[in-house]
Amino acid sequence: MTREEAIGIEHECARLVAQYANLNDAGDHDGVANLYAVDGRMTRPSAPDDWIEGREAIRAAFKSRPPRTTRHLCTNVVVEVISATRASGECAIALFLSDSEVRVGKYQDLFERTPEGWKFAERRGSMTF
Repeated sequence: MTREEAIGIEHECARLVAQYANLNDAGDHDGVANLYAVDGRMTRPSAPDDWIEGREAIRAAFKSRPPRTTRHLCTNVVVEVISATRASGECAIALFLSDSEVRVGKYQDLFERTPEGWKFAERRGSMTF
């Protein structure tokens, strides 16, 4: 793999992180779910050991939440390319809720190249404070 190919993978994966935050804040639950591989899985930062498995289960989990106003800020995004089809990453998050304190945590991600392009294979959230 060339350096340019690795940089392209890093860019695509970092873009998923940003899209996740933007779509989540827009309440676009279908868009968020579609960022995951069909068999992808995730945990919310507030429940880091409770896996939600499969794109459709992720979609249902997001749609089951009551509407709310949020702003997710993702920073310190670092992506490590494993191969032409796999990468891992980490980012810090700050979640601003209209009726609550700011929550700070992180996401640890596994990305995979699928026929649909780069997707989250796994996204594990955790809270720092």
